[in-house]
Amino acid sequence: MIGSRCSAAAIVVVAVIVGPQRGTAQQSMRVTGPVGVTIDGIFDEAVWQMVAPITGLRQQEPDEGAPATEATEIRVFHDSTTLYIGIMAFDREPDRVIGRILQRDRVMQWDGNGLQFAGDDAVAILIDAFHDHRNAIVFATNSNGAEFDAQVGDEGRDVNVNWRGVWSVAAQRHGDGWSAEFAIPLSTLRAAGRGNGAWGFNVYRVIRRRNEHVLWRSWGRDGEGFLRVSRAGDLHGVAGAASGGAGIDIKPYALTRATEQGAGASAPGRSGELDVGLDVKYEVHPGLVIDGTINADFAQVEVDDAQVNLTRFDLFLPEKREFFLENSGIFEFGVRGDGEPPPFLMFFSRRIGVSDAGVVPLLGGVRMSGRLGRQTLGVLHAITAEAHGQPRQAHTVARLKRDVGASGYVGGMVTRVGSTDATNVAGGLDWSLWPTKTLNIQGFAARTSNPSGGDATAYRLGVDYQTDRVGFSGQHLYIGPNTQADLGFITRTDIRRNHGLLRLTGRPSALGLRTVNLMIVGEYITRTDGEPQDWTTGPALGLNWNSGETVTPYLKTGRTRLDEGFQLGGLVPVLPGDYRTLDLGLMASTSTARWISATAHLMRQQVYDGRIVTAILSARVAAGARAFIDAAFTRGDVALPEGSFTTNLVSLRTVYAFSTRLSASARVQYNELDGRVTTSARLEYQYRPGSDLFVVLEDGRATSGVTALPEQRAAVVKFTWLARL
Repeated sequence: MIGSRCSAAAIVVVAVIVGPQRGTAQQSMRVTGPVGVTIDGIFDEAVWQMVAPITGLRQQEPDEGAPATEATEIRVFHDSTTLYIGIMAFDREPDRVIGRILQRDRVMQWDGNGLQFAGDDAVAILIDAFHDHRNAIVFATNSNGAEFDAQVGDEGRDVNVNWRGVWSVAAQRHGDGWSAEFAIPLSTLRAAGRGNGAWGFNVYRVIRRRNEHVLWRSWGRDGEGFLRVSRAGDLHGVAGAASGGAGIDIKPYALTRATEQGAGASAPGRSGELDVGLDVKYEVHPGLVIDGTINADFAQVEVDDAQVNLTRFDLFLPEKREFFLENSGIFEFGVRGDGEPPPFLMFFSRRIGVSDAGVVPLLGGVRMSGRLGRQTLGVLHAITAEAHGQPRQAHTVARLKRDVGASGYVGGMVTRVGSTDATNVAGGLDWSLWPTKTLNIQGFAARTSNPSGGDATAYRLGVDYQTDRVGFSGQHLYIGPNTQADLGFITRTDIRRNHGLLRLTGRPSALGLRTVNLMIVGEYITRTDGEPQDWTTGPALGLNWNSGETVTPYLKTGRTRLDEGFQLGGLVPVLPGDYRTLDLGLMASTSTARWISATAHLMRQQVYDGRIVTAILSARVAAGARAFIDAAFTRGDVALPEGSFTTNLVSLRTVYAFSTRLSASARVQYNELDGRVTTSARLEYQYRPGSDLFVVLEDGRATSGVTALPEQRAAVVKFTWLARL
């Protein structure tokens, strides 16, 4: 759908080389003079006709390597400040294109194993602006022009879906399918002026009604995929372009807040405040950014999802605050859990400014992060105020990683948190190496300070081998009994943990199945002195249909030893002792392409000489592209020798998107275990890229029988304005 409207532009074209293998290059066109492009999803400017398209996307699913069933054309050019990308997603049945998402940040989602498209037809762009074969930025949209962006680190090991960049996109549906125009400032990519080399580049499209996934490069199933940055193609002619400015972002905010502490609060009364603050970002070197914040306020951040905790370990909640999000993967050190809280993280940014008693004011902070040659580095320093019985504290993190080989690294980190009363320091070395494209070897060795002395070390060695048909991961993790990382997250100390997972995948051509995964897991945990603690083993069978439905039954058996008792759910005591365990579970989900989709996780555990039955159910109902409703229900039924209880968690969230930049949402959560009802409503308006208006209403109350006692109500209006110099 290329029109003929003229535009004043002088275009310099070098060469276009297109071929089938990795390392092939696509030449970007450079425009000098007025571009004249209106970002509306329609290619009716003359400049688009002069750009040679990228074509030839191939299937990863369902038929590996086969040409896509629908054609895609990608055009790329840039001027002195902006990268322009045009996507023509041809479709011979345009009425069957699915587009139910209009709100920002919903087109893709992180499921713990990868970045997946949600239920719509959509396309994603990956840009490795440093060409370091490790880190990249993803931009995605659908036929409605909904925006999604994310930062990718270490070949997809770290994916930050909460990051928000400054860019714009628009899309249109038409008789040939649908099309989209992206305008991405070079300053957003943090690579302007960086020599004249290539950028890593890839394109990923989903044709949802067929559940067909196609890519320009890295479409193989063995050691490839969209997030394998090192397997992307090359884009020449963009690196070295200037950003057109001084590389300074200034973002002040103004805020007004009214708060009412109700009868259930410790200090009833009403209060109001007017406040201002400032965020500054300066690119001191291409790709190396300094962030500063004064009187930071995060009132616009969504309330955490309520969770039911029927384990003896702490819950882990994600970071959502903007100051900590950009390049957050740089500060990753340790190991994240698979369906569990992280066993060991040296740095967890929610330790800064968040406590069990409430929010701790962040007086100020500065952070430097990014790339410098073959090094990735990050330095953070933040000061929090005295609050909730905690003294004023200074938090410092220093991180350095050095590229090794095609896509590996070795690195180190040091953290320090302290006040006039006490100080905690942690430090260590880590590595991630790729001997082959399917084999990754990772590990770390760390030591922390502890006033009582003793063994305060931690280390890990892990291997991960993945092909389409066979996968294996294994690790040995050691955490000493006195390991203490006050600026991090440690689920459990004094352990030696051995864990292994074997996966065998078949691709039958019957019953509409796409894959059948047989998985066998085994784990053995001891104290550091060798005293047995836990072991578990068992199979799981994952059935995945071409339609997008999944069913996974599993069985795990083992034993657990408690050296100390604890209160389950804060209600029932569990006594020390040795216990047999038997977990029987079923996970299932319907296709997200349907207007109503659902997931379920049912589990029955025999443990602590009793049983725990858990049901986690969720559903989404899409009412066109503008509105949807999310409903979730969790029920825990506990029956142990020392007592029994039943708890319920209910969550209902409604969203209405007036446009891709303006949305309203409301959510109610009731947690019977905590005896709390929380209600929140948000209006979010991005009146221009990077500048926002938020209106937030919150209500939290404890329940007592049929009477709800208000604890706190708050109304916040926050205005931010971004100036790029």
